[in-house]
This record gives sequence, C-alpha cells and structure tokens, in this order.
Amino acid sequence: MKHAKTATQNACRLCNPLGACLAFRGIENCVPFLHGSQGCATYIRRYLISHYKEPIDIASSNFNEETAVFGGSHNLQLGLKNVTQQYKPEVIGLATTCLSETIGDDVPMILREYKKAFRNGSPMPVMIHASTPSYQGSHIDGFHAAVRAAVATLAVEGVEKQHTVNIFANMISPADIRYLKEILDAFGLPYMLLPDYSKTLDGGPWGEYHRIPPGGTPSSAIAAAGSASASIEFGATLEASKSAAGHLEAAFGVTRHHMGLPIGIKASDRFFALLEELSGQPVPEKYEDERRRLVDAYADGHKYIFEKRAIVYGEEDLVVAMTAFLREIGITPVLCASGGKSGLMRKKIAELIPDLDEEEIKIRDGVDFVDIEDEAKVLKPDLLIGNSKGYTMSRKNNIPLLRIGFPIHDRFGGQRLHHLGYRGTQELFDRIVNMVIEERQNASSIGYTYM
Repeated sequence: MKHAKTATQNACRLCNPLGACLAFRGIENCVPFLHGSQGCATYIRRYLISHYKEPIDIASSNFNEETAVFGGSHNLQLGLKNVTQQYKPEVIGLATTCLSETIGDDVPMILREYKKAFRNGSPMPVMIHASTPSYQGSHIDGFHAAVRAAVATLAVEGVEKQHTVNIFANMISPADIRYLKEILDAFGLPYMLLPDYSKTLDGGPWGEYHRIPPGGTPSSAIAAAGSASASIEFGATLEASKSAAGHLEAAFGVTRHHMGLPIGIKASDRFFALLEELSGQPVPEKYEDERRRLVDAYADGHKYIFEKRAIVYGEEDLVVAMTAFLREIGITPVLCASGGKSGLMRKKIAELIPDLDEEEIKIRDGVDFVDIEDEAKVLKPDLLIGNSKGYTMSRKNNIPLLRIGFPIHDRFGGQRLHHLGYRGTQELFDRIVNMVIEERQNASSIGYTYM
C-alpha cells in the first residue's frame, strides 16, 4: 500500500526571494535587499556565488525574535538608510521573505513612512518591492515577480511609440544573455533586455572590490519600456497577469509576444521569425550558417542517441523547452518533472508535442527528488538532464547526469553554458551525444578509441 505523502524531501526548486535577488542583480546600480532574517540572505548568497563564482552582496533587515513578534518596520527603515549611505545605489530591490510575509508587515506602507521620514533634499534610491514568500512559489516565481515589479515601478508611457523591443528572457545564463544581445544587434533592432546580469554575475577581475558591480539594465531604459513597440517574453508557463510584458501590454498597450525558451531548431526558428517580423530585416547569414551546421549535427549524431530515454527536471519553462527539444532529436523524455506548480506544464508540453502519449512520457509537477528517484527506479532512463541537485540520485542509481540550468554547484562554468538559439542548441546537442558515447565507451569490457 502506498502511503500518502505528508512532506517535501529534497525539494526540486529553490526559494522565492532567491529568484528576486538574481533579477535585481541584473539592474544597474541596484542592491538586492531582503526583508527578513540574515539567514535567508546568507543562504541565497551561498547559492548564487557557488553557481556564478562572483561576489554578491545582499542586504537584510536582520529579523530577530522581537522583530518576528512586533514587526520589522524599524529594522527595514534602518537597513534602507544604512544601505543608502554605504552603497549609494540608484535602486534598492526589496524582496520579502516567509517571515515578514507571515507576520503581515505592510511593506508599501513602511516604504511610504521611510520616504517621508528621510526626505531631506538628498537623492533617494528608487525602491522596487516584490512580494516573494517561498510558501507561495519557487525561485522562478520570485524572479518573474521582481522583473514585473521593476517594470511596474519604473516604466512610464512616452509621447509616442518607439521602434524598440523589450526582451524579458527568463532565468537564463549570462552566456545566453550575451548571445541574445548579439542577435538583436545583428538584426539592428534597438532593445531593452531585463534583467541583464551578463556582466554583474560574469565579469572580469577587479583591482579593488566593487560594492555594486558594473553592468545591468539602466533604470532609464526600464522607464522607456512603456514606449516600446513590442515585448518578447520567454516562458511557456508564465501567465500575463504575473509577467512584465503582461503589465506593459495592460498599462501601455505594448504588444506582448509570448513564447517558450528557444531551445531546438523549431523553437529557435519561431524566435528568429519573430525578429524578422519586428525588425523588417532578414535573418543574418551567420545565423543561417549556425542553423545549417546544427541540422548537419543532428544527422551526424542521430545514430548515437536515437531512442535513448531521459528524465528531465528543473524549472517548468526549462522542462517544457527541453522536452520538445529531446523529442526533436529522437530522445524520449520518459519523465518531465518540476517542483513548480503553475498547473500549465502538461498543457504546454502537449501543445509542443501533439502526439503526446502519456503512457510513454510522464509529466509531473510539484514533485521533489524523492519522487523523481522513485520514478527513475521504474523507468530506468539512460540519462538525467537537470541541475546539480540531482547528483546524489545520479550517483546512487548510476545514471549519467547532464547539468543544465540553475544551480550548477559541482562543475565549473555553469554561468557560461549556452542553451538558447541555434548556437546554444548545438552546444547542448554535442554535450548529450558525447555523454552517451562516453557512457557506452566506459561500459565496454575492452573500451575503444574510435567511434
């Protein structure tokens, strides 16, 4: 008899304010600030630093026992004052934690009181507030909440529409952000990309410590987002009511173009076709070349991976995109799993795979790694695809793990992995084929030096 599950064990997701802090790090001259305990900030810093290999300051209102009972208004106002004096930021990105949300702190009211008390003629940072209790979502929910809050706080409507595009690219790697910027420049399409942590979380060495690293999306560019002609937003399971592009469409009439992460040839084709439409320019030849090389690689590598079986897990949007990509290259994603609970993952996968056979491909949301491991023992996949949190399962069950997404803690260079477009798909495809070849080579009794 199977017992009802009463608790999550080894969650297949991270905390809500972690995603918000990541998004705030992609705004120029912005300090992430958590309204909650110091432990929350320390945990989030550890996770982000381990993946990105860059120093990250996250301020905190430093809750204690008294604050947890009587409210954190005093701590929050004092913390904002100290951060303003010491860091001199243009923006403070304020995310709430479970504790401050549970006791019911009215953060907008506290911010109004703070501005009234400390308005002394000197410039005051812009305060962006995102409500991000972890009991209501995962790190990707916090990420989207912070991006939407930034747009809702800063964006204004211009006198007339401009020939610019807003790009809300989801929680992708700094390498993918740089690739997107390269593509948009090649199309000659002016853009505002938010958040942009391609330098703040993957920059060069410093001669001296920067409390706020250089880089990020300027506040002035976010302010102009309401005058753009269109927005492109990646996120198959991201609803308009929770998205930055949805806010801009509702508030300023900026057309929202909503699509999944462009991983794989079909998904990348949709993205490049949209850029052609918005820019009025044909796809630059170098990207046509990238596509041709990718098609050739599919043909060359097909014999190694056809009919292999994989479990893919992680954020819902990444799982949706990877599921369609795996089907495209002939791998069966026998389990598509996420700790997210949007309720949309199954529907979006079905849209991308019209012949979806749920006997062949299981789709499960709201799961933890105990659930995934239980499924793996029955399904017996050839490989796992997901973040480093699946390593223990991989080792225990002797299933190779292809690391993608966030967090990647046990390998070097996670922040420089490509996933998007023809180039990112090429790198993913090469890694998958080589993993399968290596596993077959290691399993051979004699080994071989030629394939």
